[in-house]
Amino acid sequence: MTLGASYEGGILRVFLSGELDHHAAKKTVDFIEKKIDAHLPREMVLDMKDLSFMDSSGIAVILKSYRRMKEVGGVMQVENVNKQPLRVLLASNVERVVKIIAETKEA
Repeated sequence: MTLGASYEGGILRVFLSGELDHHAAKKTVDFIEKKIDAHLPREMVLDMKDLSFMDSSGIAVILKSYRRMKEVGGVMQVENVNKQPLRVLLASNVERVVKIIAETKEA
């Protein structure tokens, strides 16, 4: 699992690459929370373009990030979801809570 982030104009973009499973979940939550606390963004985009695999631990990462963004008065959305992670998201109905605004062509 590789993590990256950029911040510009009040928008925090977090980039996930590789596999998001229970081994990577804690590191990912810690990374995202530190970025949110450092920038206090009004919006966060979780970019999953390079995420090849996600299990239910990824849902926990998304929901914890969503809650933290609500605490700082911001909003969150998920972008560029590939086929396998999209199946996990749709099966969990997470789109009722967090907006999925874009999907890759592979989805």
